Amino acid sequence: MNNKIPLLATGLNGLVGSRLQLDLTNQYDFANLDINHPQMPTDITDVDQVMRAVSASTANSVVHLAAYTDVTGAWQQTGDKNGVCYKVNVLGTQNMVKACEATGKHLIHVSTAYVFDGEKDALYDETDQPNPIEWYGQTKAMAEEVVQGSSCDWTILRIDQPFRSDSFPKFDTLHRIIAGLRAGTLYPQFSDHYFGPTFINDFVKIIDLVARKKLTGLFNASSGEKWTDFDFSKTVAEILNIDAEVKAGSLEKYLQTSQRPYQKNTALSIEKLLPHLDFKLKTVKEAIAQTEE
Repeated sequence: MNNKIPLLATGLNGLVGSRLQLDLTNQYDFANLDINHPQMPTDITDVDQVMRAVSASTANSVVHLAAYTDVTGAWQQTGDKNGVCYKVNVLGTQNMVKACEATGKHLIHVSTAYVFDGEKDALYDETDQPNPIEWYGQTKAMAEEVVQGSSCDWTILRIDQPFRSDSFPKFDTLHRIIAGLRAGTLYPQFSDHYFGPTFINDFVKIIDLVARKKLTGLFNASSGEKWTDFDFSKTVAEILNIDAEVKAGSLEKYLQTSQRPYQKNTALSIEKLLPHLDFKLKTVKEAIAQTEE
């Protein structure tokens, strides 16, 4: 007898989604809304296909992970509403919202700290107004507006620079640094840029909690810590005993040579989320120590 809870999701083949499926396979019966699905291929930019797939599911919740996340590639599409970034991030979300409204399902939408301009020194919290400075962040901010304006139950979870304990074909923040350290090819790491690493192994537990408790609203869901690229890379080398030099770089100097805008700080406060958690988040150092290379 299958006692698993049906869960519908987009992006289950991606960095976060594949870990979600791996870690929670005993609790959930996953169905992936994917254009390459063998039985029911679903293009999330096609509203009819999305409505058909969502209507056919008995799941109470839909986890919307699929997104166009190549920030540089997105910048090259700036303002293009016919581009893949806008179509996936905005139209895809609009279609998910319409389907959840029509079927009464709870939409769990994963967003990003890139909705902010990066000018704040302190951690960003949920009361800070989005002010994206590049096209990826702009499309994700538009998607958030669509979700917040919907009539279905919704949850928005913002993350930043996600990484997981195991390696994935497309390197995450952590494994890219490990590879660079081991090969001796790690370029100088910014000492004047701040981010809030998100440990995916913990983040999938947050998604589970949101689905179980039907926790609704807007939440930051990273580690709640603030790191420079330089300190993060040095810590990775120390914890994993990699004998390699980490050189300091400067975002300010880099921006003089780059046309693409770059947020100086994307670290997120998770004070709003913490009281709802029924497990203890790992610190970034504890997460790094769990790395499977």
